[in-house]
Amino acid sequence: MMNIRPISAERVEETRRRILDTVCSRQLTHEQKVTGLERLAESLIEVLELPADYPALKEQGIICDLDESNCPPRPRYIVPDYDLLFEKGCDFLRLDPPTDLDEALNVLAVFIRHVPSVTNFPVFIGFLDRLLEPFVLRETRETARKKLRLFMRYVDRTVTDSFCHADLGPHDSLTGRLLLECEADEPKSVPNISFLYDPDLTPDDYARLAALSALGSAKPSFANHKMFLRDLGADYALASCYNGLLVGGGAFTLSRLRLGHLAARAADRADFWEKLAHASETMLRYMDARIAFMTEQSGFFESNFLAREGFIRRDRFTAMFGLVGLAECVNALMQKEGKTLRFGRSEEADALGLDIMDRIEALVRAHQNPYCVATDGRFLLHGQVGIDSDVGESPATRIPIGEEPAELSDHMNNCGLFHGYFPSGTGEVFALEPTARANPDYVLDMVRGGFAKGGRYFSIHAGDSDVIRVTGYLVKRSEMDKLAQGQSVLQNTTALGLGAARNARILERKRR
Repeated sequence: MMNIRPISAERVEETRRRILDTVCSRQLTHEQKVTGLERLAESLIEVLELPADYPALKEQGIICDLDESNCPPRPRYIVPDYDLLFEKGCDFLRLDPPTDLDEALNVLAVFIRHVPSVTNFPVFIGFLDRLLEPFVLRETRETARKKLRLFMRYVDRTVTDSFCHADLGPHDSLTGRLLLECEADEPKSVPNISFLYDPDLTPDDYARLAALSALGSAKPSFANHKMFLRDLGADYALASCYNGLLVGGGAFTLSRLRLGHLAARAADRADFWEKLAHASETMLRYMDARIAFMTEQSGFFESNFLAREGFIRRDRFTAMFGLVGLAECVNALMQKEGKTLRFGRSEEADALGLDIMDRIEALVRAHQNPYCVATDGRFLLHGQVGIDSDVGESPATRIPIGEEPAELSDHMNNCGLFHGYFPSGTGEVFALEPTARANPDYVLDMVRGGFAKGGRYFSIHAGDSDVIRVTGYLVKRSEMDKLAQGQSVLQNTTALGLGAARNARILERKRR
């Protein structure tokens, strides 16, 4: 029997006011209103067995649940097995296995509209090159290109959330090349695309095409395929922002520790270590409570067609222990010790950052959850990309915007120090001078060098591109301008981008 706990009258009244504001909004689309109302409804129910100290740590801004409700109806991130879909079809959706490109694109179009996530939109729509290549090769190049272009346009206009993600590479394919050409010709913010890059497997001219596409459309991002293989095995996918997860599974939940807020409340380094251990343990137990409700009470894995037909399995899911603000944490601790050393600009400051990460990694590794079978009962560390309301706290382990090292190589070296801690993803964003379009080999040298130093994931766009990467997702500058003027926009992530532009200075990145 579920134990539904009462909530305060003040919270009920505040939620009622927000419901009315949502219903009466002149700026939100109908779909955005429905999604917002669902979240507000979930917020009125408290069923989780929360750790005693969790409410205080949340109120202090040290633990952030990333708007996951305390009555989770489904896992946060779902990564279906699309190969299985193309092999056997789907009974629930009455879809047969596709036999040509038209059917393949139609099957995908229907299926992805029924894949949920925390945003109610799919965060992964497949390895499009691998899935579609057999069908593309039966078409003329121009016919296939047109069909792929229309499909990608369909995704952009119907999946109105740029946490939707597709993967390409590492092997060459006509489909991958055509998709990159389509993105270069018609830049869109949805879907996000990762290019699984391995210089030993990926032809240079294919990678060069990816670089040129990225400069014009902020996609694809370059993922270190060798590193993800090492950490997750062959059956991994990159979903949402840059989340490394297992195909046929996903992530039950993602919460994040705000290290800058934690350091600000510590008296000194010794006090910080104690607070770090306590906050980490509290967040781990909070995540356990979410997972227990989802697996034991919500009924998702018993009722949803994805699980019933084998497109996902509960034993392929894990959970993501996220963090932000390592730079601000280090800088605050340095200041408390009377030092002016800054993260990303000092070996001593970076060494402290590594010490912090070693301790967090040990705490997370020591924790066991019975439902995270796919990752041996352990949660995976995740370098979280930040949210629109973050002020004065940088995503993951990134160097704060405005403090980037003068030399790109120093910036890359810093990435290499920290990216290895995060099997479920972390990354850095680089804005390049538009002149880089004349020299895509520069971009490839940059990526290869960064990967050789231990970098995991690099996102690139030209400084004059309309589509830009915010932190882990894409938006159009032109759409942010419309929203700032009070106009409605199609993608709900545009509002997140506008908030990040105002609060996190994402339009002020150092140009390389």
